[in-house]
Amino acid sequence: MVRELKGERGVDARHVGIGMTSQRTRLRMVERLRDQGIRDETVLAVMAEVPRHIFIDEALASRAYDDVALPIGFGQTISAPFTVARMAELARNGRHLGRVLDIGTGCGYQAAVLGRLAREVYSVERIASLLGRARRSLRELRMTNVKLKHADGHLGLEAMAPFDAIVMAAAAPGVPEALTEQLDVGGRLVLPLGSRDQNLVVIDRTDRGLIETVLEYVNFVPLLGGTRV
Repeated sequence: MVRELKGERGVDARHVGIGMTSQRTRLRMVERLRDQGIRDETVLAVMAEVPRHIFIDEALASRAYDDVALPIGFGQTISAPFTVARMAELARNGRHLGRVLDIGTGCGYQAAVLGRLAREVYSVERIASLLGRARRSLRELRMTNVKLKHADGHLGLEAMAPFDAIVMAAAAPGVPEALTEQLDVGGRLVLPLGSRDQNLVVIDRTDRGLIETVLEYVNFVPLLGGTRV
């Protein structure tokens, strides 16, 4: 069982929640994630800690801990809890993470989860308005190790490379070359690949080159180029 977290840094009454946004509801979500196959107890503990409901519109808060993607505006969604946990588990791969790149900040929830798992997280988002909302939510949680940037996710963030892990929350028809180049040796890229039919894919960078592993079917919004307000 995941313990009930009390007195953690940056947690106030709104973060703890009540009713369908309460910590008890989060713990039920975590038990469901375990039943669905998430095995990394560190990831599960973080999923119990990070309040998903503060990253979505108040009107949808009662569904915050259901295993569904929810709209966040601009044609984008917050990924379902299982998807976030699965990608975090794959990125972590049982190790301590130093520097991580998060592609597609959206509302900031995945960046917050990664921020509890890594020393530092850099998260890029092409839609400036979404980035502003994410920044406010992360500031509420006092997550000073998560840095946000308005940029094109195809390009990664070369200035801060190399990364131990890169997690992309939008589907590309092919692997962006810039991202594999920004992986450190021993690093891992986790991303959905495909247009109509998508699969979750893991790419490991070894001293002998890249190793690609195709996993389960997924459904993500497409990775778009450029930036917008």
